[in-house]
Amino acid sequence: MNTSPQFPSAASTTVGTTLEEHIMAGQRGSPGATGDFTSLLSSVSLAVRIIHSRVRAAGLAGMLGYTGHTNVQGEAVQKLDMFANEVLCTVFERSSHCAVIGSEELDELKLSDPMGRYVVLFDPLDGSSNIDVNISIGTIFAMLRVPQGSDPADIAASLQPGRLIAAAGYAVYGSATTFVLTTGHGVHCFTLDPNIGEFFLSHPNMRCPDTGSIYSINEGNSCRWAPPVKRWNEWIKTEDKATGRPYDHRYVGSLVGDAHRTMMKGGIFAYPPDSKNPKGKLRLLYEANPMAFLFEQASGAATNGIDRILDIQPTDVHQRTPLVLGSRNDVATFRQFMLGER
Repeated sequence: MNTSPQFPSAASTTVGTTLEEHIMAGQRGSPGATGDFTSLLSSVSLAVRIIHSRVRAAGLAGMLGYTGHTNVQGEAVQKLDMFANEVLCTVFERSSHCAVIGSEELDELKLSDPMGRYVVLFDPLDGSSNIDVNISIGTIFAMLRVPQGSDPADIAASLQPGRLIAAAGYAVYGSATTFVLTTGHGVHCFTLDPNIGEFFLSHPNMRCPDTGSIYSINEGNSCRWAPPVKRWNEWIKTEDKATGRPYDHRYVGSLVGDAHRTMMKGGIFAYPPDSKNPKGKLRLLYEANPMAFLFEQASGAATNGIDRILDIQPTDVHQRTPLVLGSRNDVATFRQFMLGER
């Protein structure tokens, strides 16, 4: 059962409410709350603001380009990747409420404070290959509770299915810096006012439309797709006014950018398996689970093409998965193609 603080509706739906006020309202509305959860959310907010400031001045601060190293994923590490990872690790370690830290940039889970009550998992800078060309990038995170009576040093205790997430969110560093958050009771979007360094509620109670008109997929991989994916791709591009087709194609190349647009406008984002990545490309713990939790809270859906993402039992820290998320009707249609029902 999700026992994270519930935010009173008045605080959650008032445009202009600060993120701090929103978080504190959740603390007051949850009997027996210790403040640990609230403190961790504040830590994320601080880290996002620090990363925002460095992203904005990356070219002037000598933060563009690669470090010359590769991470555990086999990907070239950008300077801003390393900076964002260090910022997030530092704020969580200093909070004293985080037992375990997991990052896409770390080889293994990191034991932070054995007395902490939470596991925090994050992709410090999603879409980092877009940094040098000034396309939207972001930070994705999820928080889970350490199971009662378990040893935080036990990796298995941190490998929990996404349905047990206590809070998830992402930040988008784009034309504006936005912070999208859920604690299991709706999704709310805050926009940073850079003049005063504060997030203000700009989109309360976000809802992903049941059906959209935009599809987002890397069609450069089409030669590697399985036949069901190719059939779906042709179907969604075929004209049929009765079903609103063809859909418009939009693909940024950073999950946070494509997912945020899909959350706001509806439609579908798909990164299916292919012959090059038969198990999928995106990371289950750091990308798929947080996004799936957010989309379900916003009345959307998220699957691996067939099965619900949040029901997948992780077996590895850097496990990959296919990911299909967006409007519930569009995700359901994709599933029908995968099952051979269309």
